[in-house]
Amino acid sequence: MVEGIGASSGIAMGKAFVIPALEWDFPEKMIDVADLAVEFERLYEGIQCSKTEIEHIKHEIAGLIGEEESTIFDAHLAILEDPVFMNEVQSIMQRQYKAAEVAVRETIDKFVGMFDLLDDQYMKDRALDIKDVGNRLLKHLLGKLESPMLPIDEPYILVAKELSPSQLAHLDLSSALGVVTMLGGKTSHAAIMARALGIPYVLGLEGKLQKPIQTGDYLIIDGEEGIVHINSSEERTEEYMVRKREWASMREQLQELAHLPAQTEDGVMMHLAANISSVKELDLVVKNGATGVGLFRTEFLYMDRDSLPKEDEQFEVYKQVAERMGNKQVIIRTLDIGGDKNLHYISLPEEENPFLGYRAIRISLDREDLFKTQLRAILRASHYGNVKIMYPMISSISEVRAANSILEKAKSELTEENIPFKNNLEVGVMIEVPAAALIADLLADEVQFFSIGTNDLVQYVLAVDRMNEAIAHMYDPYHPAVLRLLKLTVEAAHRQGIPVSVCGEMAGDIRALPLWLGLGITDLSMSAQSILKVKNSILQSSLKSSVLMMDQLFSCKTSEAVAGVLNKHMQKDMLSRTLAKKERQSTQDSLQ
Repeated sequence: MVEGIGASSGIAMGKAFVIPALEWDFPEKMIDVADLAVEFERLYEGIQCSKTEIEHIKHEIAGLIGEEESTIFDAHLAILEDPVFMNEVQSIMQRQYKAAEVAVRETIDKFVGMFDLLDDQYMKDRALDIKDVGNRLLKHLLGKLESPMLPIDEPYILVAKELSPSQLAHLDLSSALGVVTMLGGKTSHAAIMARALGIPYVLGLEGKLQKPIQTGDYLIIDGEEGIVHINSSEERTEEYMVRKREWASMREQLQELAHLPAQTEDGVMMHLAANISSVKELDLVVKNGATGVGLFRTEFLYMDRDSLPKEDEQFEVYKQVAERMGNKQVIIRTLDIGGDKNLHYISLPEEENPFLGYRAIRISLDREDLFKTQLRAILRASHYGNVKIMYPMISSISEVRAANSILEKAKSELTEENIPFKNNLEVGVMIEVPAAALIADLLADEVQFFSIGTNDLVQYVLAVDRMNEAIAHMYDPYHPAVLRLLKLTVEAAHRQGIPVSVCGEMAGDIRALPLWLGLGITDLSMSAQSILKVKNSILQSSLKSSVLMMDQLFSCKTSEAVAGVLNKHMQKDMLSRTLAKKERQSTQDSLQ
């Protein structure tokens, strides 16, 4: 038995397949000063090809792990756009007349070495992202790909020195039973992806093995405990077979909750919708019993292509979702590009701070042709289901009114063309900018619903870019300032009598359940993978205990204090349920 670090829960049993560490072997090629411009052009082409490839991977993997988790690849794009990283590459080329691939390799080695020297495991884990991006760029510069052929005829447990998000994204999930790596940490992007994909993962075995794991060795891995057994006894194998069946049974029990109402112990009904980015996610949405689509991110219709999608193309996609969901609501968010999501065929200005710049509703209002085309497609789809529309990144009343004015133009056009649509289609806004939260009482007079996008709201309130590795640890959804803005928004919505939901990552965090219950929020939207886990927690929660906790929660002065109150609440509820269960069992025993 070898004890490592459990990075993703689950038990996997099978033969090991070991992939070697990727090593590039090429000479230190020098270039002539006259060829420097050509060499820079090679570098820029390699960067563009790498970006396109990463965007494609992000789009493909989003349907499996959810759009939020797929933002892992935004960090990879950021590295290719990082002026510090790229200036180092260019400096080596200009001053030492080295070929682009040589400069890239030296830069990778330099930055990886810097991160590896740090004591912070989170920062160490970021070194793998630099390697991953660097290797992708080298592949395009050298015109070759050195990747092992994975087994296609039998399942296996993948073993590697370290694993990048790109490698994990290309795994065949029907064959890959689990993952074991010598290096890595629980905060690595590969570990985050493994958890989202449900792949058991044990890491951190470096220096703990008496001899290296070989391809063909029979492995048992426990992703919860972080344990790996290599060629173990029959007794041990049988023991883990039982454990694996128990684990599968637990997941089946969760699946049995899919068609149960998400109702607290004291009768409060919660509505758990799903966030989606494409039609292909609907199977899991339906399977896990979502009450609808709480957020359809339409920007993915615009990505991985060379031109804007036509109205009919958009309409067909929206219609498919509406028809598949039947009477259940489908909230379609209008185009949210800019910031971390750009389209190469739309000229967007170069910005020092794109997250605070020309993006989302600002682009839509500026490009009425683009915006109206999408609105027409959504309106047409509303004839086939319970469709609602939502505007992103709203910060003022004037933006809502301007958007609604264009919506009315789209309605008038469709009426003249005798194209059916739902005339009383509901319009809502995302509360993700502090300004929107602060004028929530005014916005509530203009729209029919709110949806709180906690990801951006937290980021803007705290002035923390969560993809910036130097400050990502400061991204804290339980900061007292965030909680106060949430409370302000919810109270404004309730006074006006309009529904308010939460659609950011906090919606899928079971720690936040007592907060939502206490605030009176009963609508949550999350990745389809999170629905059953959250529903299980709801079934064991109560409104009464959550309300009693609120005064204490909002008197907290620090995030640590907030976490302490929430953790204590969860432990107290668990103890109460355990005692109640024992009391019921005792009563039954006495009756028998």
